[in-house]
Amino acid sequence: MSVEKMTATTTKRKSSGWGGQLVQLAGIVAAVFIAKGALAEPFYVPSGSMEPTLLIGDALLASKFPYGYGTSSLPIQINLPESGRVFAETPKQGDVVVFRWPGDRSQAWVKRVVGLPGDRIQMRQGQLFINDRPAELKPDGIGAAEDDNGGSEPAYRYVETLPNGVSHLIFKMRDNGPLDNTPEVTVPAGHLFVLGDNRDNSADSRVPLRSGGVGLLPIDNLVGRADAVLGSWDLGMRGQPVWTWLSGFRLARFFTAVH
Repeated sequence: MSVEKMTATTTKRKSSGWGGQLVQLAGIVAAVFIAKGALAEPFYVPSGSMEPTLLIGDALLASKFPYGYGTSSLPIQINLPESGRVFAETPKQGDVVVFRWPGDRSQAWVKRVVGLPGDRIQMRQGQLFINDRPAELKPDGIGAAEDDNGGSEPAYRYVETLPNGVSHLIFKMRDNGPLDNTPEVTVPAGHLFVLGDNRDNSADSRVPLRSGGVGLLPIDNLVGRADAVLGSWDLGMRGQPVWTWLSGFRLARFFTAVH
């Protein structure tokens, strides 16, 4: 075999090898993209609106299959018309959900579902009422509500039990807050009423969309159910020397369930 033929054969094999690797890489990327779009997706908690359930710096895993799939389920946001959901299921009262904020669908928010279509929701002196039934509040000591700068302030902690029996922790930092008394709202079809567990620091369904809140959340905006905290890091450590940052990992929160 001549040198020219050997060189041509070698070049062809290299080209074929590179082509095969590119196909494999494309397959891996496609598999990750499909899994992220169809099964679960990680999200980061940037605010304290869901304290004490979720802390600033938590890394969440949202499962997408419990509520079915729509354009909000896509791992990248592109402008597509809403066409309903496939395999749609309505969340349960007490579910912690990740959703696309109606004011800017590129933003993913997380809140707790308290009102389903047809439910009547009202806050009375800081207590949640669902269809005229009060959510039971049981004092559970004092906690510390974090802010975005790493500071904190004392907050009363309560165990709230919804009428369907689901219990979870909430924070109340003050009495007679601006969102402690609201008109009764009937949740329309195709929507949800959501609240933050940090009741005095959450722009949720009590706050209209035009004022920076969620308003009544369209079910089509759901991304998935927040099921687990994968990891957590105290953002207050950002102002400390770099060599101390490892101590900011909240190891006790790694791989824990969201309730």
